[in-house]
Amino acid sequence: MILVTGASGQLGRLVIASLLEKTAASNIIAAVRNPEKVADLAEKGVQVRQADYTNQDSLVAAMQGVEKVLLISSSEVGQRTAQHSNVINAAKQAGVSLLAYTSILNAESSPLILAQEHVATEKLLADSGVPYVLLRNGWYSENYTMSLATALEYGVVGCAEEGKFSTATRADYAEAAAAVLLKDGQAGKVYELAGDTAFTLSEYAAAISKVSGKTVAYHNVPEAEFTKILVGAGLPDGFAAILANSEVGASKGGLFNDSKNLSTLIGRPTTPIEDSIKAAL
Repeated sequence: MILVTGASGQLGRLVIASLLEKTAASNIIAAVRNPEKVADLAEKGVQVRQADYTNQDSLVAAMQGVEKVLLISSSEVGQRTAQHSNVINAAKQAGVSLLAYTSILNAESSPLILAQEHVATEKLLADSGVPYVLLRNGWYSENYTMSLATALEYGVVGCAEEGKFSTATRADYAEAAAAVLLKDGQAGKVYELAGDTAFTLSEYAAAISKVSGKTVAYHNVPEAEFTKILVGAGLPDGFAAILANSEVGASKGGLFNDSKNLSTLIGRPTTPIEDSIKAAL
């Protein structure tokens, strides 16, 4: 039995879709805060169990009879460490044989503020005694292509200078997570997961130009100015600051990796950014 936390989220749904291609639905458990959100998965034969990152008892109950758990990192920045601790403690109490955790690329050396809670979670795992595997995910290509319409109108704006982004699609990362969950002997492994081909934001703008036929330029601005731009676009102050910091981190190599661990796990090249641009268009 494989349990996927956060199963109603974008990554969780893709992981379950990938698992369904390789194993019976009866072997999969979708753990969600609101079971109604995954009624479609229940119709496919996936077991649905209620569980909340903030309620350890609910997590313990959901993990009964479970062999492997995928802990998809919480989306609530600032509360992640405590929430992940509840999942880890529940996994220990339930006696699961493997806990896979979606961490962040280059966690140990990452200059990104976002890495801090991931590093704290990795330490909790190391101290827990629960067998675990780390899936250190890089940036999603969708982090950029979801705002493609804005880029086409105003250009690509950021503060990453010439930092490289080794992105891949959510589906690529989901497929890798499913592959690890279905393999034996994964405890103790650390996967740095990133796209095969990295790009700078200048190169990203050039790729948009090539695919769309409209000239798009990259405008590099100071971190503080980029933060203001993001706030002006409607993002909360704190989250805008974190995104700007992440781009500065990219300028220092924090979001680049050429290990090819991701393509090796999924048995094919990762999705090129040009393909993601085409899909978004």
